[in-house]
Amino acid sequence: MNAEDLARLAQRARRETTRWLLLLTLNIARPAPAHLGMLRSVAAAVYSDITELEVRRELDYLQGRELISTRTDPLGQLHAKLERYGIDVVEYTVDCEPGIARPPAGA
Repeated sequence: MNAEDLARLAQRARRETTRWLLLLTLNIARPAPAHLGMLRSVAAAVYSDITELEVRRELDYLQGRELISTRTDPLGQLHAKLERYGIDVVEYTVDCEPGIARPPAGA
């Protein structure tokens, strides 16, 4: 495996782990939505250089999979909320498709 392959694997792991962290954070915040700043702060505990753009991109991915919903308030603040299927993924009641670094049950 060359350096380019390793870099791609590291980027993929970062994206998938960030998605899982966002889902966990939204689960803890529930039933209230969480704002972008809070979500970025939690992700920054693992990836200190994570940007707001990266968090928005992963939120968009999760919204596309119907795991979360997002809204922007009148002041332009982004808020995200875990949806029914997202709750099921976090609680391990349904299978998790590839793209999210959910650990195996019981790990």
